[in-house]
Amino acid sequence: MSLRKKFMDALVQANRWKATPENIIVGCHVWVEDPELAWIDGEVTWVNGHEIHVQTANGKSVVTDISKAYPKDTEAPPGGVDDMTKLAYLHEPGVLHNLAARYELNEIYTYTGNILIAVNPFQRLPHLYDTNMMQQYKGAVFGELSPHVFAVADASYRAMINEGKSNSILVSGESGAGKTETTKMLMRYLAYLGGRSGIEGRTVEQQVLESNPVLEAFGNAKTVRNNNSSRFGKFVEIQFDNNGRISGAAIRTYLLERSRVCQVSDPERNYHCFYLLCAAPPEVREKYKLGSPESFHYLNQSKCYKLDGVDDGQEYLATRRAMDVVGISEEDQEAIFRVVAAILHLGNIEFSKGPEVDSSVIKDEKSRFHLKTTAELLMCDAKSLEDALIKRVMVTPEEVITRTLDPVSAVVSRDALAKTVYSCLFDWLVEKINISIGQDPNSKYIIGVLDIYGFESFKFNSFEQFCINFTNEKLQQHFNQHVFKMEQEEYTKEEINWSYIEFVDNQDVLDLIEKKPGGVIALLDEACMFPKSTHETFAQKLYQTFKDNKRFMKPKLSRTSFTIAHYAGEVTYQTDQFLDKNKDYVVADHQDLLTASKCPFVACLFPPLPEESSKSSKFSSIGSRFKLQLQSLMETLNSTEPHYIRCVKPNNVLKPAIFENINLLNQLRCGGVLEAIRISCAGYPTRQTFYDFLLRFGVLAPEVLDENYDDKVGCQMILGKMGLKGYQIGKAKIFLRAGQMAELDTRRVEVLGNAARTIQRQGRTYIARRKFISMQNAAIKLQSWCRARIACKLYEKLQQEAAAVKIQKNFRRYVAGKSYTEARSSSITLQAGLRAMAARYEFRFRKQTKAAIIIQSHLRCYIAHSYYKHLQKAVLETQCGWRRRVAQRELRKLKMAARETGALKEAKDKLEKRVEELTWRLQFEKQLKANMEEEKAQEISKLQDALQGLQMQVEEANSRVIKEREAAQKAIEEAPPVIKEVPVVVQDTEKVDSLTAEVENLKALLLTEKQALEDARKAFLESEARNKEVVKKLEDAEQKMNEHRDSMQRMDEKLCNAVSENQVLRQQALTMTPTKHVPAPARSKTMTALRSTENGKVPNGEPKLSPDTTPAAYSNQSESEDIPQKSLNDKQQEYQDLLIKCISQNLGYSGGKPVAASLIYKCFLHWRSFEVEKTSIFDRIIQTISSAIEVQDNNILTYWLSNTSTLLLLLQQTLKATGAASLTPQRRRTISTSLFGRMSSLRASPQSFLNGRMVGRSDNIRQVEAKYPALLFKQQLTAFLEKMYGVIRDNLKREISPLLGLCIQAPRTSRASLMKGRSHSNAAAQQALMAHWQSIVKSLNSYLKTMKSNYVPPVLVRKVYSQIFSFINVQLFNSLLLRRECCSFSNGEYVKAGLAELEQWCDDATEEYAGSAWDDLKHIRQAIGFLVIHQKPKKTLNEITKDLCPALSIQQLYRISTMYWDDKYGTHTASPDVISSMRIQMTEDANNAVSNSFLLDDDSSIPFTVDEISSSMTQLEAGDIEPPELIRQNSGFSFLVQCAE
Repeated sequence: MSLRKKFMDALVQANRWKATPENIIVGCHVWVEDPELAWIDGEVTWVNGHEIHVQTANGKSVVTDISKAYPKDTEAPPGGVDDMTKLAYLHEPGVLHNLAARYELNEIYTYTGNILIAVNPFQRLPHLYDTNMMQQYKGAVFGELSPHVFAVADASYRAMINEGKSNSILVSGESGAGKTETTKMLMRYLAYLGGRSGIEGRTVEQQVLESNPVLEAFGNAKTVRNNNSSRFGKFVEIQFDNNGRISGAAIRTYLLERSRVCQVSDPERNYHCFYLLCAAPPEVREKYKLGSPESFHYLNQSKCYKLDGVDDGQEYLATRRAMDVVGISEEDQEAIFRVVAAILHLGNIEFSKGPEVDSSVIKDEKSRFHLKTTAELLMCDAKSLEDALIKRVMVTPEEVITRTLDPVSAVVSRDALAKTVYSCLFDWLVEKINISIGQDPNSKYIIGVLDIYGFESFKFNSFEQFCINFTNEKLQQHFNQHVFKMEQEEYTKEEINWSYIEFVDNQDVLDLIEKKPGGVIALLDEACMFPKSTHETFAQKLYQTFKDNKRFMKPKLSRTSFTIAHYAGEVTYQTDQFLDKNKDYVVADHQDLLTASKCPFVACLFPPLPEESSKSSKFSSIGSRFKLQLQSLMETLNSTEPHYIRCVKPNNVLKPAIFENINLLNQLRCGGVLEAIRISCAGYPTRQTFYDFLLRFGVLAPEVLDENYDDKVGCQMILGKMGLKGYQIGKAKIFLRAGQMAELDTRRVEVLGNAARTIQRQGRTYIARRKFISMQNAAIKLQSWCRARIACKLYEKLQQEAAAVKIQKNFRRYVAGKSYTEARSSSITLQAGLRAMAARYEFRFRKQTKAAIIIQSHLRCYIAHSYYKHLQKAVLETQCGWRRRVAQRELRKLKMAARETGALKEAKDKLEKRVEELTWRLQFEKQLKANMEEEKAQEISKLQDALQGLQMQVEEANSRVIKEREAAQKAIEEAPPVIKEVPVVVQDTEKVDSLTAEVENLKALLLTEKQALEDARKAFLESEARNKEVVKKLEDAEQKMNEHRDSMQRMDEKLCNAVSENQVLRQQALTMTPTKHVPAPARSKTMTALRSTENGKVPNGEPKLSPDTTPAAYSNQSESEDIPQKSLNDKQQEYQDLLIKCISQNLGYSGGKPVAASLIYKCFLHWRSFEVEKTSIFDRIIQTISSAIEVQDNNILTYWLSNTSTLLLLLQQTLKATGAASLTPQRRRTISTSLFGRMSSLRASPQSFLNGRMVGRSDNIRQVEAKYPALLFKQQLTAFLEKMYGVIRDNLKREISPLLGLCIQAPRTSRASLMKGRSHSNAAAQQALMAHWQSIVKSLNSYLKTMKSNYVPPVLVRKVYSQIFSFINVQLFNSLLLRRECCSFSNGEYVKAGLAELEQWCDDATEEYAGSAWDDLKHIRQAIGFLVIHQKPKKTLNEITKDLCPALSIQQLYRISTMYWDDKYGTHTASPDVISSMRIQMTEDANNAVSNSFLLDDDSSIPFTVDEISSSMTQLEAGDIEPPELIRQNSGFSFLVQCAE
């Protein structure tokens, strides 16, 4: 508590926030200290000089000094502010209260400038971290949306991209404060921005997080405050390329606490891996000869062996699985745990004094067992290990000296070996993890995330706490420089003078620790180098050296401790184990021993050292190494742009909804947040915009508001009137010194107090007058009641008299009426009888007359019918004679046409025979070619065999010649010298001559064979040339055959056309012949002949050819018919080109229907394009539409949208799939599918076709059996319809999207003009406020006008505006939930007025085009409706969820309720009970796995299908249209002109 008081006193003196008698008066609200809550608010009840009496919120009365009280901002929002620089009073209780208020509302993130404070909620809040939330923060300006870890990550990423500089994010805090989870969210967001997928589908974030269990097992340990404290610093580098895409990642570790391997303080633990291995399965422990942790020296120094709620056996298995995930092989895992077990056994090796002076030996058999086990596990020689521990080799220039070590030195050597092995093992693990993740050595930029231990201060602090706090001092200096730099940037931005502001620095503490040669670390290294130094001598050296240093203090009751005043408070360190924990000898013997290990893993941990460094042992200080690593870390951080996140945990029980003030204050102090506030207080801690300042303090100078001054001038006049000095006025803000805000608030309280008294006086006057008037009104009412009673009695008497008169009158009228009724009834009865008798007589007369007339009419009808029958019989006989003559004439024509068809068939048969003959010749020539090649191959093989035989004979002859020469030579040598010399020589000469002749013969034979071979080769070349000629002839024959096949196909087409023409003529003949008068046998014979003609044969099965028909005549006839067919195809192509050219223009509309769609549909229907198997017209139409909509012009897009939808609807009504036609099979066979046949049939009866298919009513439209091209065309039209719809919708979205960001928050106007309420100012202001909404309405009208002018179907228009209004709803609603300044009453009124503009637009557009678009704004409408109601605290949760906001979820309602604030009427949000119920329901939803996302998604899908459009629209008719001028005069489109006529 004394430490806290000292710090607070220093803070009070530094920031000058302390209260003074001038700004503390009775009725003020202040903060005072509380032993349980740290700070508690209360109201000042009495002021006596520098002593004040405060009535606290919990009912206690506190008396305190006025300098220890801090003013409270009573107008602060109940939910706190998202940036604590916006606090009116930036002091410790204000910061604490703001964090507590936001934590209660589950707002766990808060800014302090650009520093993010994250309070661990200890519960799942998935709605804060989903993809929708990341999308909202992507590219958003820092501070524009609610505080979030994504905002910090986005700011660092944007700074890296825009400025081309690497960034770093420093995440600090206690263990359990959520650093790991925060780091995970940072990497997740950076992976979302960078967009790189990791190895095997895993993202970089997943790969880094998968390495956490391994690093925690080997780098984390239990400390006093946390069961899983990181004892190393982790710097995660996310690497990016030039395009801002993630290219790799790496984990850098710093400052591993190596001394913990050998020394552990109670109740802490060593690193987790040792305990995990001791809890491994029995077979593993037996393999490594391990027992319980109590049996090992490195673990039993502390009595804590197990952690609550943690099963070390399961953690061991989890660590092994994590190693598998990271990519560590099974062999390496075994080696890792073998090394860990070896370290445990190494710690159990004890030494005793040896026989020689300063010598030592292994103490006992138990120690020797551990020595051998260590050697076995490290796979090294046990004797060498023993020598390395108890001996030391010293290399001098003259000789190499081996000396023994005493037991104490041997223990130091053992511990140095253990620390070295463990450090190398940890470094190997980190390197392996980095290889698994995948680094990019060529990365352009990095974003580093630093996760490092925080400031520590325990009851007993040793060397570990000294190193950790030294690290935090370094980081705090970096933090202070950054905060001061941000302050400078803020002042420079506002163009105010800041040169005289002093910078708060902690360089003196760093000099005390690290300065050479007189720093604490330097003195510690010096003490470790002297063998006889102890911790007492080291402490005395510190006392002598730093006796005058204000940061260094000597405790009164200790001779071996020292105290350093850190930035977070004073910490007392005990030097008992400083020397032992700082020693870290690098022993060459240890290095050589482990390098020579037979285990490859152990050997790779200790690569051979250079020769000069391996000759002797070198002293290495952990403190110095720690200092160098820290220097490397600071160099890395200084090369980047830093961002800070301070994680704090609200309680030590790690449960949600518990906020411990004192615990949080300590963390804020250790995290440097209060130090940052102190830096801010050294300058201008209070900063307010001109608007907010006038809003709050305008009451101090009403005369300023009476005039229409500028906001800045008005602020200057108020400050001048109050007489304040030292403030600064920037471009958009006022900067006040510490204490000036409290003084202004005091003046404001006085003014408001006087105003309240005036209001009370007027109120009491009003109440008394209202009471008098009510009594006066009561007397008048009593008098009027008495007079009314008297008048009522008089009225009753008069009413009775009038009633008697009325009764008499009615009785007399009844008697007279009854007598009259009886007389009238008798008269009527008599008259009815007489009239009935007269009517019966008249009826009998008329009946007789009618019968006579009927008889006469039948007689006349019979006479006329007989005459007509005779006349009709004569006429029919005349007509039959004439028709018989006409039919005989037509029959002769049909027989002539049939003979022509038979000639065509005969020519076809001849062509088929010619093709068969050519095919046979081709096969024969191929066979001949194959035989020749086979004979040629056989001849060549024979020649080759003969040549080989001759060569073998030549070789044999040569060998015989050589043998005979050798024999001759031998015989010459053996012959007698003189006597027999001559005969021998002669005989040998003869043999040589004979052999020579034989050789010559062989040579001649060889030449002969060579000549024969050459002749064979020439014959081969000649045969090959002949083969080539044959192949060429074969190819020519194939080409001719293909030509004949093509001509045959053309003949088939001509034949089909001729059949079609015959069919048309036959139908005409049948139509003209009266079948009922033709005799039955003749009719049967005619139909049989026609059907036979259709098949190309006569009834007897022979070709139907007339005797005078010859092949020559047929050839001439086919040539003459080929010319009309080509002409017809050319004309059809010409018609298609003309249609494409015509629809490429804007044809407009006729009768509300698009002309182009109707024109295309009629042409397709007339040409029967839907029924063909192959055509190019559909592709050409699609290409025309595609090229037209490439220009992103809304008028063109809506024009083609209208045409495409109309044409698609017509096709939907007309086309049907193959096999579903309504025609019978017999009739379908009679319809020709060839183009000539279709055109001929249309020429035969165009008018009847149009009458049947084009001009008929919609209910008589005949469906067409569509082929594949037509169905494909329909699908392509559907795709283009969806594409054009999406482009038009997205264009409108892009046009209104920038306006929506301006529509969610009302622009601030001059407060002076608004507070005075001038009519013309208000009108102008309202006009300016509605400008953005009117721009949106203007855009909506523009698009609606364009679509109406192009007759786009209303169903599509409704779909467009439904999705647009849904988009408006999503954008406005999400912005409302993410920006607290938007959740105000006045802003709700502004948005409500804008929504009224949209509602008016919907009414003007009518339901035909707007549809249900207004209903798509239900979320923002209900949210705004909730903001602008005045009685929110009186509403129950059921009323809110069922009546006011049924469409909103509990999460959305909770966020709106907690973010609400009223800057206009002072209304409050929902009651605390309702908010508490919402929180409980949210917790239940989270437990039930219900989605907690409160943001809405924008649906950009296509919201319709063709069937839906068809069902929602009336059936279309391709009505009569006026053909365009381009095709009106063309005869091929005459059917359009006839239809129009």
